[in-house]
Formats: sequence, structure tokens, C-alpha cells
Amino acid sequence: MSNSPSRLKAVRPGECRRILVLDDEPAVTDLLIRLLSKLGYTPVDACNTGAEALQRLAAEGPAIDLILMDINMPEMDGVQFLRRLAAQRFPGGLVLLSGEDDTTRKSVERLISSHDLRAVGSLRKPFTQGQLAATVKEALLLSRDTAPGATPHRYDAEQLTRALRNDELVCYYQPQCELATGDVVGIETLVRWQHPHDGLVLPNQFLPLIRDLRLLPEVTRVVLASAIAQAAEWLSAGRQFNVALNVSMQDIAQVEFADTVATLAHNLRCEPSHITVEVTEAETMEQIGTALDVLTRLRLRRFVLSLDDFGTGYSSMAQLRDLPFDELKIDRSFVHGATKDSRLRAICSASIRMAHQLGLQVVAEGIEDRGDWELLRYLGCDIGQGYFIAKPMPAPEMDSWLMSQMTSRRKSRANGGREKDDGAAR
Repeated sequence: MSNSPSRLKAVRPGECRRILVLDDEPAVTDLLIRLLSKLGYTPVDACNTGAEALQRLAAEGPAIDLILMDINMPEMDGVQFLRRLAAQRFPGGLVLLSGEDDTTRKSVERLISSHDLRAVGSLRKPFTQGQLAATVKEALLLSRDTAPGATPHRYDAEQLTRALRNDELVCYYQPQCELATGDVVGIETLVRWQHPHDGLVLPNQFLPLIRDLRLLPEVTRVVLASAIAQAAEWLSAGRQFNVALNVSMQDIAQVEFADTVATLAHNLRCEPSHITVEVTEAETMEQIGTALDVLTRLRLRRFVLSLDDFGTGYSSMAQLRDLPFDELKIDRSFVHGATKDSRLRAICSASIRMAHQLGLQVVAEGIEDRGDWELLRYLGCDIGQGYFIAKPMPAPEMDSWLMSQMTSRRKSRANGGREKDDGAAR
């Protein structure tokens, strides 16, 4: 079972082009230069003010892979520095060096992401040489890692239109497991772009542009047809689980959308109760009347409705109040790491309790390790999804994975349960 979605290549210390250390205390920068040089990372530059660092980056930014930076500095503090760094479009990774409390450091990490910068590590002062070595090694791996299918250029409208015309968008599937038993109870459909030259392109590299071009309804039609056909095939083979697919507010804004989905399900002989329609909460709901119309009609036809990415939008409570959801999906940003972060744990716990009080089923996204699984199961979450269970895969590979689960379960039953069921599907 994979514990991480990233495929990280080993990076030797000498491969680093340059590290920049930013701290207002010369003693700290001198120490870091010595330690990093001893670890084999050279050259290492140092600056004691944000202004000096920005000047250095303006001249040499493309040559710098990693910045180790303090948060609390005089003249220009870390927050101001990040704002200016974003304006320079710094492409490397950032490691925070700070004696501030966890809440402050987490806020700065979120700020880094909001600026489209890359937070790749954090070190709490004082730190040991071992902690520095481990953090910098991992940070360099992350700052250099590119997801499969990544390319150095942005895609344009013509390429995306051609992809739709040539059926280059394909569906991958990721299993969802009941946390109490480990049984597979659902599968989420995820879109990928099988690019003729770049290989498999992940959605974060093309969906934002598709959204801007208002092509999401066309993408949704492709995904709908493929996912419902696949769901019907699995159901006819006796696999009684739900297949989920994500729709956007651009889809929900079309009053005919409910009829489109219902017609597809009817023509493909798929029971609506086995199709979960996920609505992304982070998107602004501009036309509440149309959304109510479409979602209510889908629910009347027995489709399952799920509020996706719960907690990332600005109208969570209003949407739960106004729209007829059956399920709530806790966003991955609140799930992974909740075992070590009391705030994330509190958010997960409160979300689960509230959803259950509203009669909703709860799915936790982003379960990356056993700690995530055990915590969510302890908190009473119903279903889990993430790389700890399985990565997204094409339908044939999913069939093989499902068969392996059945074989493993049969062997366990044949042994009288002596093979301890640890909960996670394998």
C-alpha cells in the first residue's frame, strides 16, 4: 500500500544548485552555513534581512532551489517577505525556521500556499544537525518533485479543446472503504488527461484553465458517460458499491442537468442509487435557486448527493442548511496529519459529529497513513479514501485490485480470522 502520492527521486547533497538562508541573527546563518556545508550542500548563501534576500533572488532566483527562512524578523518580517517573494514568482521550495508556536507556523504555511509558493518543510528552533539534515533532504525532494505528467509549460485553450475532441480525457478510479470493516463500499471517479506527448497529466495542470474557459460542462459529460457505464458494468458483475463523480457549479447552473444524468443512467441501465453526485463546496454558489432545483430533482430520482471538500469554502453551513445532501466529505487538508495537529483533529471530530446529527454519512479524503486511518475510525467517521488504501487507477487495474481484496478476505475467513484484520483494505 502506498503511503504517499508523490514519487520522489533521490537527491544527493551535491546536486543542489543553491540554498539561501534568511535569518536576522548572523550567528544562526553562520551555523547553518557550516552545518549545511558539512552535509555536502554547497554553495549556501546567507542574508540577514528580507530586503537583501529579495535583491539576491532578483539577480539569481532561478539558480536557488531552496530558502530556509525565519518568520519573525525586524524591518521586513516573514509575512511581508512572502508577499514580495510571491510577486517575484519564486519557483523553489521554502522551509520555515522558527521558534514560534505551532499555530503561527501553520498559519504561515497556509499563507505560503495562498501565494502559490511551495512550503516544503519546517524546523522548530532550536534544532539538531540530524533534524536539519532530514528536513533539508526531504525539502529538496519535494521542491524538485513533479507529479507524473507534469510539463514545464502551461496548456492552452486550443490544446484542451483538441483533447476533448480526440477523447484524450480518461477516467481513473479510487476506492473508498468502510473504516469499521475495511470493506470497499464506493469508488470515486477522477479525470486524467492522456496527453499524446506528455503522458498522463493530472487535473491540477488543466482543470483550472478548463474552468476559466467554462468548458467544465463538456468535461463533466465525458466523465458522466464513462463513470455511469463503468458503474453499470460493476453492478452487473455483482459489485454492490457506489460510484461517485464530481460536478461543478457550472454543471449545476444548467436546469437540464438532472435530466441529462437521469437519462444516461436509464440508457446505461444503472440504478441511480448507486451513483453519487459530488458537489464541490469550495465553488461559489451564484444561483441558489437553480442549484436547489437541480439537486432536489436528482435526489427525488434517488441519486446520492455529496458535499465535497467540506470546510474549504465560505458557505458550508448555508449549503448544509439549504441543499438536500446525503453525504459530507471532509477535505484532505483537515485529515492527513490530524494525529499530530490538535486543531485538525478538532475540526474532523466536530465535522463528523455535526454530519451525523444531520443524518449524513461522512467520508474522509486524504488518508495517507495508518495514523490517519485509526484516528478517523476512532472519531466515528464512516468511510475513508486516500493513498493508504489505494492510488487512483484505470478500470482494468481497479478490477485486479478488487479481485485481490476478495482473495485476501477469503483467505482470512478460511483461516478462521487468524490473519488479523487491521481495518485497511489491502
